[in-house]
Amino acid sequence: MTEKTLRVLIVDDHTVVRAGLRALLEGEPGLDVIAETGDGREAVRLAQRLRPDVVLMDLRLSDGATSDDGFGGIEATRRITAAAPGVHVVVLTSYSGRGDVVRAVEAGARGYILKAGPPEELFRAVRAAAAGGMGLAPEAAARLVGRSAEPGPVFTDRESEVVRLLAEGLSNRAIASALFVTEATVKTHLVRIYRKLGTENRAGTVSEAVRLGLLELDVG
Repeated sequence: MTEKTLRVLIVDDHTVVRAGLRALLEGEPGLDVIAETGDGREAVRLAQRLRPDVVLMDLRLSDGATSDDGFGGIEATRRITAAAPGVHVVVLTSYSGRGDVVRAVEAGARGYILKAGPPEELFRAVRAAAAGGMGLAPEAAARLVGRSAEPGPVFTDRESEVVRLLAEGLSNRAIASALFVTEATVKTHLVRIYRKLGTENRAGTVSEAVRLGLLELDVG
């Protein structure tokens, strides 16, 4: 069975960066760049018109940075996810601060990858987002803690490990391999985690864990 080719829209305000990303993505089997832009508003229009599988979004566009009243990557992400259901955003940035990651996830991003990371992390995040999952760079999802920033659920150590690996975009099989357990055990942990957070899927679980402070981001 032939794998579906994923259609990607690149949003970055540096022409050279866009050219490099296009070459990188189009050199990977199963990925196709259908358009690119350096403007947040144009990104929203393109996402609505072209309906790509994934939008690769620069966090800090020159016309708005990350401020709520500007039109940077956060605002563009928020508008795309609201106006174009089924179009998933993966943030690709040089910034790994906790606040940036949380705001991106809260805006609806399905991935957060650092430009300094290896290409494999980018490819994995794009595929995870297109499949409805979540892919965070290890630097962004480095450490889980068993307490919340507000009243809420508490994870066991093993549940924390599962959510951390979930945030990195790993499949149930890959999580099982990393933790030396069976896939059935991973599924059991996920059922308990979903119940604790009141979530129904992988992406929602990671978003809620970030919001509650259960997913602590270690930025060095």
